[in-house]
Amino acid sequence: MNFTELLSPMYVTLFILLIVSFFFIQGKVRSDLVAMCALLALALFGILEPAEALAGFSNSVVIMMIGLFIVGAGIFRTGLAKMLSSKILLLAGKNENLLFFLVMLVTASVGAFISNTGTVAVMLPIVMSMATDANISSRRYLMPMAFASSMGLFTLISTPPNLVIQENLVKGGYEALSFFSFAPVGFVALSVGIVVLFFLSKLLVSKKDGGERKDKKGRTLRELAESYNLHEQLHIVSVSAASPLVGKTLAELSLPSRYEVGIVKLVHVDRSFKLKKNVIKEQAGPDSVILADDVLYCNGSAENIERFAAENQLQVDQANEKELKSLFRNYGIAEVFIMPKSRLINLTILEIGFREKYNLTVVGIERNGEYLLEDIKNTKLHAGDALLVQGTWTEIANLADNQEDIILAGQPLKEASKVTLDHKAPIAAGIMLCMIVVMVLDIIPAVIAVLIAATLMVILGCLRNMEEAYNSINWESVVLIAAMMPMATAFEKTGVTNLISGGLMTTFGDMGPYVLLAGIYFCTSLLTMFISNTATAVLLAPIAMQTALSMDYSPYPFLFAVAVAASMCFASPFSTPPNALVMGAGGYTFTDYIKVGLPLQIIMGIVMVFILPMLFGF
Repeated sequence: MNFTELLSPMYVTLFILLIVSFFFIQGKVRSDLVAMCALLALALFGILEPAEALAGFSNSVVIMMIGLFIVGAGIFRTGLAKMLSSKILLLAGKNENLLFFLVMLVTASVGAFISNTGTVAVMLPIVMSMATDANISSRRYLMPMAFASSMGLFTLISTPPNLVIQENLVKGGYEALSFFSFAPVGFVALSVGIVVLFFLSKLLVSKKDGGERKDKKGRTLRELAESYNLHEQLHIVSVSAASPLVGKTLAELSLPSRYEVGIVKLVHVDRSFKLKKNVIKEQAGPDSVILADDVLYCNGSAENIERFAAENQLQVDQANEKELKSLFRNYGIAEVFIMPKSRLINLTILEIGFREKYNLTVVGIERNGEYLLEDIKNTKLHAGDALLVQGTWTEIANLADNQEDIILAGQPLKEASKVTLDHKAPIAAGIMLCMIVVMVLDIIPAVIAVLIAATLMVILGCLRNMEEAYNSINWESVVLIAAMMPMATAFEKTGVTNLISGGLMTTFGDMGPYVLLAGIYFCTSLLTMFISNTATAVLLAPIAMQTALSMDYSPYPFLFAVAVAASMCFASPFSTPPNALVMGAGGYTFTDYIKVGLPLQIIMGIVMVFILPMLFGF
């Protein structure tokens, strides 16, 4: 092979694909940026015309995804999804097995209509509270819940890969799928998932997980205090009249930046009464003023506290367990988790202004099983990080209103049971229902129905304004799929599709359609472990279709295999956002996903290889 042949469009396209796959697998560069660079490279090398390169941004699948993000945001904002989920889960009471079944069923059902990441964001605090109330470990439920969000393949709009294969079928001149074409597949997937995970999920729970009664905010206060070494971090400091701190506000003092010390609570002693002293307790805030004889509850390392005290004429005592419990009567601690697409990612606590924004203090960060307690304010946050926050129970509960960025791990059960419908929730439900009916009856094109529903969510007040609608869109996913679609066009133009499909036919073709279907399914399943399920579906759907047509088979079971395999990736915590989201909340390790997710992924693939031909025929 000479140099000229290496510069042929086919080899250039394959080289670009190789580079793209490397960066996708490495994961250090955003996937949408990688996809955009690949798109520009294809255009610069003349493989795609400008119109072909930009076609993905006007594709109906991409436009429909944008609309569905907005519709889902309306459902979340009005509290409809949260209310329905919590009411149904309350039916389980303290029955461990019934709770498992309902978690799987409710999560899959909600995930059939709205994004699986959003579904898990709604379900996670509710499920943790249910497990806490029943005095059982939430570890058994959180990973199956994440998997169930991907099993809800009951509708055309449940996952982007479903829309991708619909696009390929229509483009190939085949009959379009109906809204509920995936329902039989979803039923089988959920049934298999429930049976398999009912037994495998027990491997996630050890005897030590279920014994102690949990606090209403998730883990016990003792567990949280021990995990984050809170006993050694909390100190009581007495302020003398000669201290330079007297008369100054906490904002003026900037103690976190100067000493890496945070003030949690101030106790003012009023000695104007001669018979007894009057004690006034105050939660620390930027405007809190330090007075003579105050007692300050501080958190920080012993070294930093000593330096703080020495420079400001203070007396230090480390808090004992009794004082710690006394503090938690009105001031609580809880864990919150950073969402996969949170706006807080790559920002430090200082840059966020966490204290000013949420009126809470971050006293520790858990990342991949390690606890970060030093220089917290300058630590950049990662997706899935757990933050230990401290403040009043009221302020902690208010974090539940910020689910686009963070999730409160463990909502009080009594609060979950009292979730009331926002006055706009019936309107959101009506819009969603009308959209589904219109799509089922095929009255107007599906993309138009979705855009109408998205627009009505804003006009009728289910979302506050257009800014909130725009903020609800996961632009990384939108740009990723829009930029990867022309890659499939480049495959067809340069012969890459024929090359790969020819390889599949040569390898599996003589072994029969079932073996060929298994080859396509497990190739998709393997690739999805390393790159986005949407990108995998975009790349492999045309290859699966070409392979089926070349062997004179119906393309339907092969395209369904791509969609299902791309969605059913369980063996890695990083293959889907829901998998990553529950990793910190459940305290899972990579090994947990291997021992539970990998068997499920293999079993699901074997079942689907036999079921899909029965449903759609070769």
